[in-house]
Amino acid sequence: MKAYERSQVQRMVELVQSRSTMRIIAITGPRQTGKTTLALQACRVLHALGHRCHYVVMDDPTANTLGSSSEGATIEVAPTGDTPDRAWLIALWERARAVARSGDELVLVLDEIHSVPGWSGVVKGLWDRDRREHCPLRVVILGSAPWKMMTGLSESLMGRFDVLPASHWSFNEMAEAFDLTVDEYLFYGGYPGSFSREAEVGRLSMWRRYVTESIIAPAIERDIIGFTRVRKPALMRQLMDLGAHYSGQQISYNKLLGQLQDAGNTVTLARYLDLLKDAGLMIGFTRYIPVPHAGRAAPPKLNVLNSALMTASSGYTFEEARANSAFWGRIVESAVGAHLFNTRGPATKVHFWRDPPHEVDFVIARGPHIVGIEVKSGQRRNLRGLKAFSERFPEAATVVVGPADMPVSELLSLGTEEWIEELCA
Repeated sequence: MKAYERSQVQRMVELVQSRSTMRIIAITGPRQTGKTTLALQACRVLHALGHRCHYVVMDDPTANTLGSSSEGATIEVAPTGDTPDRAWLIALWERARAVARSGDELVLVLDEIHSVPGWSGVVKGLWDRDRREHCPLRVVILGSAPWKMMTGLSESLMGRFDVLPASHWSFNEMAEAFDLTVDEYLFYGGYPGSFSREAEVGRLSMWRRYVTESIIAPAIERDIIGFTRVRKPALMRQLMDLGAHYSGQQISYNKLLGQLQDAGNTVTLARYLDLLKDAGLMIGFTRYIPVPHAGRAAPPKLNVLNSALMTASSGYTFEEARANSAFWGRIVESAVGAHLFNTRGPATKVHFWRDPPHEVDFVIARGPHIVGIEVKSGQRRNLRGLKAFSERFPEAATVVVGPADMPVSELLSLGTEEWIEELCA
């Protein structure tokens, strides 16, 4: 059976073959979203098209095989027990240059590039030299750490990369690849690794360990704390735990502080929430106010960016969660919020709206286009909040997601940009 291929595979192939741009291709995204598999699948396609691919693993301490082959790429691993440094990266790049100049169509793929200290400055210099000398080497880099943390927000790298995002898997992708129903997707989320290694849906304890130990823990310890100054790591871990518990709810920073064991302040919590968002774990949606940045003063609405981050730590089984209407409602709402955020374009913002006593679950805004979305997982349809929103913003489109209206599977089937075009046409 052929392995499932995401659309990014073909996009990487197109970027490698493009002659209109020779920028470095950067595949980025949250942990366990299949970046390595994506790159290796693209290497297989490129190999069939006549390209040589050399795949270098930077940070796998268990691997020690050099020159092995997989999916059409030659695999090289950094020396076991050593931390790759800048000199090692330069020497590797020089070897790849020599191959490319000999006439072979070489693609150099560098996995977990951020394992090399100061990598961005080295890559900048090497890439600039390649352009001056018209070297045909094509380079792809991968990293689990958030892009802003990997590059250190360095403006010197601007214009040198084509960023290819690999976000959380959508419902359509998980359904096609693993035959998940919409309810299973809502509970187990969009992490392909929990199913690709025969960790079947029924093996709940294995799945929970996978989410907590292979996703949440390394994302915080390695990707956030490893790249940024986090003065109170324990506070960040507690915030993630508490945020998963409160996903789908608006909560003030002061209330959060009152439940956290480690003392902090609201500015610290706001910064930590931004870091968790960059790592693909959780976001604090701001209130929609048609004045830029004005909504940030209101308490945020916490939302995990993959529903598995909420359910894995809940203690509920799938059947127990499905039977608890209040908890299931928060799962559905959190999954909708995650989908809207993960599939939005760079100019699109996702908010919630509240004008006591009225609320609307989500507001997506792009330029003059506004869409209010109310999620109703049960049969009750109190739409007073959506009515008040429409009266306040008569130009806005509205939609109700629920059993009596638009099925959640239908909303999850299209991305945020597609919904804006569909509803605001």
